[in-house]
Amino acid sequence: MNLLHLDSSILGDHSVSRRLSAAAVAKIRQGNPDVRVTYRDLAAEPVPHLSGAYLAAASSPAAQHDPAIQHDLALGGRVLEEFLAADVVVIGVAFYNFTVPSQLKAWIDRITAAGKTFRYTEKGSEGLVGNKRVILAIARGGFYGASSPVQSFEHAETYLRTILAFMGIANPEVVSAEGIAVGPEQREAALRSGLEQAAALPVAA
Repeated sequence: MNLLHLDSSILGDHSVSRRLSAAAVAKIRQGNPDVRVTYRDLAAEPVPHLSGAYLAAASSPAAQHDPAIQHDLALGGRVLEEFLAADVVVIGVAFYNFTVPSQLKAWIDRITAAGKTFRYTEKGSEGLVGNKRVILAIARGGFYGASSPVQSFEHAETYLRTILAFMGIANPEVVSAEGIAVGPEQREAALRSGLEQAAALPVAA
């Protein structure tokens, strides 16, 4: 089994989403001791955002490009291959200004690739990687659940569910901690709840 582990929080050791994603990976390891884990810290080593130069270069011979574009093309290829090779993907999702960090969005833009993770057909788009198991480990400063008056402000989990479904992954699993910015007691309670959710994950899909 190949597992791809991603973190996106800029808070390092203070990050709740990192704690949750690590717990999810640890749970998968319990039942799969031979799992091969690839880790990518999108905050410490950001994947560059897409550029016009990158898109133009992607359809022409690499030898024609300057070293910076060649490096970007190679990195984009590695990022995509890591995702394609993964049987399980665990994503630590920070929640900034109602949505995902731009670092995570940059990674998503590299894996949403026509002919690789989706394709267009006469009947519309078709996802090509529906056999993957995806676990989202989300930490939010406030409360955005079904009973919240600001539920419609939540554009992280909803966005990720949309883009994953577009690629064929219809049912990602979600581990979450809410209200972590409300106060110390709520932060501890939210973290405890999130870790319990991670501990309850099945070890196999």
